[in-house]
Amino acid sequence: MNIEDLLRETFSDMAQEEQPPPPGRFFPVGRRRSRRRGLALAAAAAVTVLAVGSTLAVQGLSSRTAAPAVLTRQGSGETRTDNRITLPEGLRLSMVLTELSAATGKPLKEFERAAEDDEALGLPVYAKGALEGFAFPGTYDVSPTSSPKEILAAMVARFGRVAEDTGLVEGARRLGRTPLEILTIASIVQAETLDRRDMPKVARVVYNRLHRTPEMRLQMDSTVLYGLNKLGSRASKGDLKSRSPYNTYVHLGLPPGPICNPGADAIKAALNPAAGRWLWFVTTDPEKGVTKFADSESAFFTLVEEYKKNLKTG
Repeated sequence: MNIEDLLRETFSDMAQEEQPPPPGRFFPVGRRRSRRRGLALAAAAAVTVLAVGSTLAVQGLSSRTAAPAVLTRQGSGETRTDNRITLPEGLRLSMVLTELSAATGKPLKEFERAAEDDEALGLPVYAKGALEGFAFPGTYDVSPTSSPKEILAAMVARFGRVAEDTGLVEGARRLGRTPLEILTIASIVQAETLDRRDMPKVARVVYNRLHRTPEMRLQMDSTVLYGLNKLGSRASKGDLKSRSPYNTYVHLGLPPGPICNPGADAIKAALNPAAGRWLWFVTTDPEKGVTKFADSESAFFTLVEEYKKNLKTG
């Protein structure tokens, strides 16, 4: 059952139409499996992470002589020497590394090497040595003396607190999934959703499709594009023929891992999907970010017509 392929024929004359902006799809970096966990704890101790509302301050070992208040106090008149970095939800890991390099002035290669050193980042065992999905988005105050490993370890530590606050491990067990599968679902929800209020419904569509295996594949363009290191919001017919394990038009079930770094809302949605029988969702009004849901093919095609009408009148 491949409704999406039928729609591609319908949309072929719209190739030049404006599409909704992709919610953060960037190139991934290589992955390595963790060999020892002991060093991760020692590395985590090398980073001081101070919560300041939605902002974290990251200090390296050599910067601990400075008072933390210098990094975190607002409106105090004190001189700030750190870099404030805001990383939005839904960025692929490679873009996170690029942003960190640009903000700190440290070579990108150093961040790429640090991202592959899973022993030093404090990744949970269920991450299987891969940082994608675990570099938690947010605002960070980074000391100039912080190393790439320390910065990334702080992001992983922040993920760990969010995972604990959301009950990720226990919630995954309750849903009959692994924590990595829940985070993978959260990353798809993050990539496919324009309005966070729709996230629980999008998560329900993912679960409903998974529950229909093998009659129905997940068929998410965001996963296909990730596997091909491509940008965009819609995969081409050629893309759909790829042998990538992230091609959810070909392979049953979930892709091997997260396709971006989701925020807390997406993780919560993956753990607590809305109740419903939806199997499709259509962003009927891309300009306003309106997404609607359908549980039948006829309702789905009605939403498609609404989308086409809004494109013409927009």
